[in-house]
Amino acid sequence: MHWAGFDLSSPIIMGIINVTPDSFSDGGDIVTVESALNRAEDMCFAGAKILDVGGESTRPNATQPGLDEEIERVVPVITAIAPLAKKHGTKISIDTRRVAVMAAAVRAGAEIINDISALAHDDGAIVFAAEHQLPVVLCHMRGTPESMQNDPHYDDVVREVCDDLAARMNACETAGLSHDKICIDPGIGFGKTTAHNIALLQNLTELQKLRAPILAGLSRKRMIGEITGEKNPKDRLAGSLAGALFAVSHGANILRVHDVRETMQALQMWRSLAGDTDISCC
Repeated sequence: MHWAGFDLSSPIIMGIINVTPDSFSDGGDIVTVESALNRAEDMCFAGAKILDVGGESTRPNATQPGLDEEIERVVPVITAIAPLAKKHGTKISIDTRRVAVMAAAVRAGAEIINDISALAHDDGAIVFAAEHQLPVVLCHMRGTPESMQNDPHYDDVVREVCDDLAARMNACETAGLSHDKICIDPGIGFGKTTAHNIALLQNLTELQKLRAPILAGLSRKRMIGEITGEKNPKDRLAGSLAGALFAVSHGANILRVHDVRETMQALQMWRSLAGDTDISCC
């Protein structure tokens, strides 16, 4: 399977670069273009194939920043890291719900759209993606970041998420976006309880029936805290790695993570033990 120019016969890593003051785990960590560039460089050297730049916090109860503010957060960062990404064969994705931000980011060097609303928030988003035939990540979400965790309910979370994503894929293809440009994300933590998240991860193979690459993003998320009791998101690395390997073993092709180096090491070890790589001893 190929997507966005990547061979997904082995899982790849998307590194998170949040240029926000209020993201749940790393809000305020990257406040300058220089700090973003340093983070991007570390991620590229560690093996990230995609750098996901976002200027809006989408944690539960977050409020959307002004349009100009979001653009001003992401465009200078993308402009700065684009030459570095090109050097390493890494691509930049823009994590946004707004078509104006998408357009500005693409002009600055982004090549992938990662939208938690699955291109449903902004009426022009599907048209823009189709016109430019951009690879997209369609993420499943019930509600909005402001409301998504207000008692989310499903009768059958796996079936409903699959059906919702299938509908969004169909909308994209109807608008002219090629099927091979689409990647899907079950939206761990986006309008879901921990029980919902677990059910989705245990049944990722059901999403494979949609014939699209699967992205899994559970790095440092609340479900890890609820399962382990660890309240500090930055201290959830072990849980994040366990979740990442579980997701890959159940069909995930792309892992969206904060900790690229550690996740890459875990993946290399897992693949070697599983017999998926050739190891030369010296």
